[in-house]
Order: sequence, then C-alpha cells, then structure tokens
Amino acid sequence: MLVFSFILAAAGGYLLGSIPFGLVLTKAAGLGDIRNVGSGNIGATNVLRTGRKDIALATLLLDAGKAAIALLLARLFAGMAGITDEPQMQIGLLAGGAAFIGHCFPVWLGFKGGKGVATFFGVLFAGIWPLGFIAGITWLAVATIFRYSSLAALCAAAIAPIMALIAGFSWSEIIFSLVLAALIFWRHGANIARLRAGTEPKIGAKKDDAEAAPVAVDPPPAAALIDGGARGDERP
Repeated sequence: MLVFSFILAAAGGYLLGSIPFGLVLTKAAGLGDIRNVGSGNIGATNVLRTGRKDIALATLLLDAGKAAIALLLARLFAGMAGITDEPQMQIGLLAGGAAFIGHCFPVWLGFKGGKGVATFFGVLFAGIWPLGFIAGITWLAVATIFRYSSLAALCAAAIAPIMALIAGFSWSEIIFSLVLAALIFWRHGANIARLRAGTEPKIGAKKDDAEAAPVAVDPPPAAALIDGGARGDERP
C-alpha cells in the first residue's frame, strides 16, 4: 500500500503539474498560442507580454496552485489510507515535486514547459511554508534592488535548501528543496549566461524580440548596448 501511494502521488502530481495554464488561458482569451509570443514560454511572465495582466495573474496563481493542490491532496489521501508522520509528509513532497517537474516538462507539449518558479513557490508554501516565506522575501528583496526577475528566482531557490539545513528541517525536506533549487538553476541556464554577459533584461524593460538571438558574451550585441540587452525569458 505504501509503495502504491508513492507511485500514485508521483503520477497524479505530474499530470496535474503538466496542465499548461498559460497556454490554455491565452487561447481561451483569444490571444493565440503563447508559444509564439516573446520567449515562447508558457509561464506568467511571458503571458504578461501579451498585455493582459489579468491573464498573467491567473496563470501565476494557477501554476503555483497546481503544485500546492497536488501536495495537499496527496497528504490528505495518504492520511485517509492510514499513512501518517514522515511517510505522509514524503508522499506529499513527492506529489508536489512531480507537479513541479510536470510544469517544466509537460508531456502534452513535447516536454517543453516553463521554468517552474511559480510552481516552486506554490509547493514550498503548501509543504514547507517557512521556507516558502523566506524564499518569497528573498525574491522580493533581490527583485527590488537589482530589478532582475531571473536573479531573484535563482537567489530564492538557493536560499531554500540552505535555510532548511540551518533550521534543522528533516532530511526529506532538505533534499526536496535542494533538488528543486538544482532544477531551477538548470532551467535558468540561458538567464545565467545573460546575467554574466550583462545582457539580461531588467523587470519592466521594453518588449522586443531580441531574446530569440543567441547570447553574445564578447562583445554584447549592438541591440544590447542600445536597449539594455536582449529581452530574456525570466518567466516563472
């Protein structure tokens, strides 16, 4: 029964997480395929580039919510099955983590999804809320000071496992937050390259299509010197 619960949590979490709300909402709103807009990503930041703040906010909340719901439902069903304590917590984390992976690699879209930032916060707030709170404060502080959404996401992801270790959370929670952080960094590889090259766009930068071009490190492209850098895909 325990093994089956873990398998069911992983499968259910992945399927729930792989629902591409950004794509669904933009199509329903008559905005076309979000994958043909801006960075081509299905996350809330790219949805915002359509000019529809309401759709972007809905995407953000749903992308965060699907991971939270996956985790909470898994814990609920585990409890109803008589599974408690550490195994129950682990089942919930597995479902939330699977939802995160589903968002980043949705089977419906050829495994090409978002970068998982909103989903990362959703699963942390639902499963390990103190880490979610610390990560959220970190994101806000870095975004406010440096105006880079991607840098804020990377710092928030990095602080979570560090604080989990310092605060004495369980090894399951420490490893969970570490794995999510590693995936966030992996998904932000292009952003990291642009940050190092000085071509990563800041929050609120004008919309253009320069992000489709390869990252230039030496020297930056002329467009980067004029317009502050190719518009990146710092989406959640």
